[in-house]
Amino acid sequence: MTAFQSFLKKKNIEISLKRYGIDALGAMAQGLFCSLLIGTIINTLGTLLHLGFLQNPVATIAGAEYTVGGLAMAMSGPAMAVAIGRALQSPPLVLFSLVSVGFASNALGGAGGPLAVLFVAIITAEVGKMVAGETKVDILVTPLVTIAIGVGLSALIAPPLGALAMKLGSLIMWATNLQPFLMGILVSVIVGIALTLPISSAAICAALGLVGLAGGAAVAGCCAQMVGFAVMSFPENRWGGLVSQGLGTSMLQMPNIVKNPRVWIAPTLTSAITGPLATCLFHLEMNGPAIDSGMGTCGLVGQIGVFQGWLEAVEKGTKASITAFDWTGLILICFVLPAVLCPLINMACRKMGWVKDGDLTLE
Repeated sequence: MTAFQSFLKKKNIEISLKRYGIDALGAMAQGLFCSLLIGTIINTLGTLLHLGFLQNPVATIAGAEYTVGGLAMAMSGPAMAVAIGRALQSPPLVLFSLVSVGFASNALGGAGGPLAVLFVAIITAEVGKMVAGETKVDILVTPLVTIAIGVGLSALIAPPLGALAMKLGSLIMWATNLQPFLMGILVSVIVGIALTLPISSAAICAALGLVGLAGGAAVAGCCAQMVGFAVMSFPENRWGGLVSQGLGTSMLQMPNIVKNPRVWIAPTLTSAITGPLATCLFHLEMNGPAIDSGMGTCGLVGQIGVFQGWLEAVEKGTKASITAFDWTGLILICFVLPAVLCPLINMACRKMGWVKDGDLTLE
């Protein structure tokens, strides 16, 4: 073993797909859930239920007012970075320094913020671990090196990663100009995949103002991933997995997707089916906030957004009333079809030996 390998072992630095692609990625999904997604749910509940203590600002920072949910959403970068640092078993000074690094990389990354946080936090945490405990003034050196490296990397690579994520958004906008059938497939599949990947589908939809028929297709794709993964993995993850994926995020499955990409076949094919059904048959539109188009069933934000759009359309006179057909389409697209189609498709994958017991188990 070389001196450098011995040093890495002493510092608990393991360069492996499991450590970075499974452990770190899984932890990041939890950090995202506990900040951006929970914050969005809180804001939606406050608006829907007219709860003043959730709707009213509780803090004003640099002239910007924040609600309870807004504060949680603003901390998504730090939450993801610290979660990654913990997964990499970073010492305390490195872990706490990642708060600033996560904020910088998420802010500079734009719609690709979570992806930027993933790369920057992993590199920064490992560098921080290298210097931790190596000097007599560790309390100064470790935070200084960790924050300097992290913020510098954020400035260097976060904007390009954000631009890359926005190219995905541009592809979605291009798809909205196509025929509804093809557009429904493309938007549903692409936004659904973005929801499960470590990029922010909600941020992409918000940045692009993705509403209307394209927004409805986006909702369909997100629901296919979330409800699909939740139901088809029920035998392994039971009720906890059903709730955390179905009402939380399908990003929790990313470590399993890294290990076996074929587990992604069923939810993706499901989104390709429900997307055009949403656009061509049920004419499902998202006319609520654009961010809701990329939320799926997370806290039922996507469905509440569609409902709010209905109410506004009725008030403006552009929609006569909310019909039983509207409700049927929403329930089928968002819940019933993903819960039925995804397990059936996955069953075929299992028969072909592509998916095995334990492939969908959440750690």
